[in-house]
Amino acid sequence: MIRPNNSECEVTAKAKAGVAIDDAAAQAQASGRQSAGRAVSYRPMLRFLATQDRNVIWLLPGIALLPVDGTTLGLYAPFWSPISPVLFAVYCLCNWRQLHIVAVKYLPLFLLPVVCIILSIPGWLRFGIHFNAAFMSLTGLFGMLATLGALVIAFHIKRIPWNMPIRLLIAAYWCSFAVGVVQWFSIHLRFEPLVNYFSHLMYRQYITDSSVWGGGRSQFLFAEPSYIGMHLFGILLPLMWLMRGRDSIYAKRLRDLIVVYAIGAMLMQAGTRIVIDSVVALLVAIIVHNTWHDRKQRLRGMAQFAGACLLGLMGVLADSRLTSIAENGAQGDGSFFARIYQSLDPLCGLLTHPWTMFTGYGAGNIINAVWAGASKAEQLLNGLGMNGGAATGFAAGMNADTVWTMCAYTSVVAEYGLIGLVLLVIASIVSMTRVFDTAAAEHGVWSKTVICWLVLIVYLYIQCENYAFAALPLFIFAASKLRE
Repeated sequence: MIRPNNSECEVTAKAKAGVAIDDAAAQAQASGRQSAGRAVSYRPMLRFLATQDRNVIWLLPGIALLPVDGTTLGLYAPFWSPISPVLFAVYCLCNWRQLHIVAVKYLPLFLLPVVCIILSIPGWLRFGIHFNAAFMSLTGLFGMLATLGALVIAFHIKRIPWNMPIRLLIAAYWCSFAVGVVQWFSIHLRFEPLVNYFSHLMYRQYITDSSVWGGGRSQFLFAEPSYIGMHLFGILLPLMWLMRGRDSIYAKRLRDLIVVYAIGAMLMQAGTRIVIDSVVALLVAIIVHNTWHDRKQRLRGMAQFAGACLLGLMGVLADSRLTSIAENGAQGDGSFFARIYQSLDPLCGLLTHPWTMFTGYGAGNIINAVWAGASKAEQLLNGLGMNGGAATGFAAGMNADTVWTMCAYTSVVAEYGLIGLVLLVIASIVSMTRVFDTAAAEHGVWSKTVICWLVLIVYLYIQCENYAFAALPLFIFAASKLRE
């Protein structure tokens, strides 16, 4: 037998070693590509940004900062300091060609600021003009249009995938809830560094015990605790309805967020309004989620109604402020009573000058309505056995830049009259019913869910005066897109 010599063995060994090295290198390269692929899969935000126009960087922060409307970082307004409307406005300006399309489609709404300026002229001529307050009022209207324009441009014209913005919004509200939990612990554990930090961060703080607004409460990142329901049931609940026919996973995530947020806020005793808002929203949700012509579901819905009413009664008994209102009437809670005379002053001002009921006092002139109606409001409250001096005291302590009503309807009527309010309602309904996709046109706009959504919004704005809040623009844009 012929045996290979040593040199042949060495050559063979080197060849095998080379092949092994090449195989290892190929495996390492393939493994590197797979690792890179896995790394990319964990970066959905980067993939999303890579597939969109660069100006989407204004849209996403605007969505993420929706729950941040009470910090010193936002734009000043009498009772909130939002950031999102500004970012939405920048996004619209970056897409000015598409904005022109939006303005044509929603022309009644986009003409509204012009109409409001025209309605303001008589009031400005008669009572003068407070430029800063007028600017805040009109920019509130433009902020509403900017929010609507951003939604239409992004999700109707450009067809941006909604999953990433929804995911971002859910994460943002979870973060704001976490902030509220941290605030609660810092308050009850007397951790002064955090308490002082949040008291300086918030524009109108409810954190410290010395707060004139009723301290010792978690505020999250909202302008005040009573806005919790505006966010949960004006933004998140309608989004859950929108997702119900599109993605059950996101609908469930939104539902869980709403439930945890509402229960957590009540357990932390963040405010009284969240208890009332939760019961109202629960009743509306029961109507939405039951088929009432079906006998079994009708019986189930009636049982759910009874349970919701029982929960509401338990909420009243468990909340000392609600119990005080139930026992002592409107004056049983200072905040609730303030809501009454803060609206009563300007409404009585309309009666003092009857022509203002039609055109209002003008943009930024709510303070003139308050001053004109304070004495009548005092007489009315005294006649009802209440403290009328609170109405005149409120008027004496306010100026054009700080006055508020805490009611959107009162503000609109005081500034732009009944004509302005009626035109706002008509423009909103006309714009909402302008359907731009075939599927929605086939089944129509007015479904049970849309009607319930409208009722919920009408209720929520009774205690929110902010024109640029996202609840109304979202309704106008998305009502026709609901899937029953």
